[in-house]
Amino acid sequence: MYNKALNAYKSVEKTTVSGRETEARVLTEAASKLRSCQKNWDSNDRKELLDDALNYNQRIWTIFQAELGKQDNPLPDNIKLDLLRLSSFIDKRIFEVLAYPDPEKLNIIIKINENIAAGLRGN
Repeated sequence: MYNKALNAYKSVEKTTVSGRETEARVLTEAASKLRSCQKNWDSNDRKELLDDALNYNQRIWTIFQAELGKQDNPLPDNIKLDLLRLSSFIDKRIFEVLAYPDPEKLNIIIKINENIAAGLRGN
């Protein structure tokens, strides 16, 4: 019974939540995962938390890159180019953190994710 209710909710959510709100929510979740890594940097499971957070962020930004590269993407070319440059920066930072882990290096990714999420929400 619980699964039926959950599936019904998810179905309604898919049809009522805008793409912008979904993107904002995903970026906020990505920032939250990174922030959790920072707070638990000295924990025994840091590597797993960090790998999960970085992989999640990388998947999001890879999806953004793919969407920005589509011919039918409605954004103006200058905004697409800026976002592609930003996604390239994010990729480089993720690889840098993987190679040389440091909690401070996560700050810029967190801020970018939160700022874009706020912009998508119109804040």
